[in-house]
Amino acid sequence: MRISLTIFAAFSTLLIAGPAFAQTKPLPASEVVPPVELAISMENGKPVCAPAELLLPADTNVSISIVSTADTPVTITAAGQFENGHVLHADGDLTHDASEKGYTIKRNGKGVLKVRTMKAGESAYGCTSNRNADAPFVGKLILSPPAG
Repeated sequence: MRISLTIFAAFSTLLIAGPAFAQTKPLPASEVVPPVELAISMENGKPVCAPAELLLPADTNVSISIVSTADTPVTITAAGQFENGHVLHADGDLTHDASEKGYTIKRNGKGVLKVRTMKAGESAYGCTSNRNADAPFVGKLILSPPAG
């Protein structure tokens, strides 16, 4: 009886601790979806996006959480990045812009944009509203080679 209790205790310990001993293979860098936040606000009647330098890993699936406190719809653009071929999914208060080159977020909106980033490099990204279409906020999109 004492032996069966010892075996039962040892077996129970293995069942509980088993997952801790299991070795899992880490996802390749190209499969990781790092969370990134893009905040949109208004300053002097114009939208401003933060961070001004949006740093993302290149050739990677990325989830961008967009939060706007702007009192008007704002369109975000980045040459080639928000076109259909790179957009995986959009949720929340986001709509694909008619030009298919950007996404518009509703006033005071929130949403998540999942994209497959382009190859490594730097380009401009912008935030604009109908009120200031001729003078958009311009930031820098930096796509760095993924780690791993």
